Amino acid sequence: MPSLPLTLTARLLPVAVLATAGWAMARPAEEARSDSPASDKERTAAAAPTIAGPPADACTAIPAATVKELVPGAKTEGKELGTSDPKRRTGCAWNALKGFDYRWLDVTFEITDAKSARAVYADREQAGVTEDLGDEASTGSKITKDDGQETREVTIIVRKANALVTVVYNGADFDNEKAPGAGEMEKGATSAAKVALSALKS
Repeated sequence: MPSLPLTLTARLLPVAVLATAGWAMARPAEEARSDSPASDKERTAAAAPTIAGPPADACTAIPAATVKELVPGAKTEGKELGTSDPKRRTGCAWNALKGFDYRWLDVTFEITDAKSARAVYADREQAGVTEDLGDEASTGSKITKDDGQETREVTIIVRKANALVTVVYNGADFDNEKAPGAGEMEKGATSAAKVALSALKS
């Protein structure tokens, strides 16, 4: 069995830093508001039931069993992501290296008005359409390569009424320097998105 690369820490650190930066720099929903006249679709959505707020504790929004399955070896309590307005935006992240397999999962919740939520979703929409998640959802998958090591990252963005849920799930297999399979990672991200949606306050 190959030994763990000496550059493992250097490889993992950028993943954590970038994920945290993505959380801090993601475009706030309120910045995407438009003053244009409301369309029929917007008026219908505005009349629909709204989400009162994000989970009070984002780290309990994903059950321990799901964390153990998707991020083997991670502490199930997770690490809360910092936010200046926890009544509107919360998030949590989990990561672990078990053997030669590294996995990272983070889930964020944003609550705004329905019009802004649609605008932000449209701004962040991924290439792939995802069925049966919220009112609209999309998936993106990419592989990055650093010093021969592949990492696959899957992002799912879901809008449900006036709420946005974003799931980022990535991983690397250090034994063969290959990225995990797309099907495996997309299935895991979808599983996390489903349970995250169920944690929203109606």
